[in-house]
Amino acid sequence: MGALVAPFCVVAQREDYIMSDYRGRFAPTPSGPLHFGSLITALASFLDARHAGGAWLVRIEDVDPPRCPPGADAEILRQLEAFGLHWDEAVSYQSTRHAAYQTALDRLAALGLAYPCSCSRKQWREHAIYPGWCRDTLREPGKPVAWRLRSDLGLRPIAWQDRLFGEQAFDPAQLGDVVLKRKDDLWAYQLAVVVDDADQGISDVVRGYDLLDNTPWQRQLQAALDLPTPRYLHLPLIVADNGQKLSKQNLAPALPTDDDAVRPLLHQALVALDQAPPAMLANAPVADQLAAAIAAWDASRLQAQAFRPLPQG
Repeated sequence: MGALVAPFCVVAQREDYIMSDYRGRFAPTPSGPLHFGSLITALASFLDARHAGGAWLVRIEDVDPPRCPPGADAEILRQLEAFGLHWDEAVSYQSTRHAAYQTALDRLAALGLAYPCSCSRKQWREHAIYPGWCRDTLREPGKPVAWRLRSDLGLRPIAWQDRLFGEQAFDPAQLGDVVLKRKDDLWAYQLAVVVDDADQGISDVVRGYDLLDNTPWQRQLQAALDLPTPRYLHLPLIVADNGQKLSKQNLAPALPTDDDAVRPLLHQALVALDQAPPAMLANAPVADQLAAAIAAWDASRLQAQAFRPLPQG
């Protein structure tokens, strides 16, 4: 599969601290600016990579252009830099990766693990999961099709050891045949993330708990495509006072970029990650806070909670 190419590349200076094979990444969707929940994921993945002496990459997951307003990616990069989260290689963009995804889909189809589907969500709304009507024959020839993963034929059951939530086991067939390519010709998350993690040599994935049940499909795809499997660490989700997950859809406030606001918020994020940062560093320069946090990072301190209230500060 081809090398990653970005519409514009932002490269941080690669330093001597990269001393291991650890390769981590932060992969936001540029549907708007980062918020505190995004910061938790970015910071944890950054600290995990730096403490291991590894590389940390940024990938912009812009496979859904209607959801990605112009300039959102640049704003995300500015926010990361304001918090001292500097990446080690060119920023990659999924919007440039169509050929790699098509190659993977063609291979899955040749293996009988991907199939075209003309069904609409409205047609199967009374079913908990898509019932597989098009698995053997296209139900409505001539209509636009999505491409789905044949989850009943791939590797199953799927079991793995999450670094925080422990032993996990799922049967992907009970989750349904996930979409790999949409009817509007846009690539879906599951296939794109698997292809990109493999092409970038990602060894460790640190992301939110809301993606834990996506892992079985991704493990199926990795097995079918003969791709390596990274280690997974799923993080508790930060929820607002109303119990809703912090998200752009729920109008979570954007992260600031001015230093006076960034410093205490960075400390607050370290507290939310159960890292017990020294109180004396609560308003210290970003570089000082991160240096201490990298040295002290311990993922085993994280409490295995699916949801966590927004810390007060």
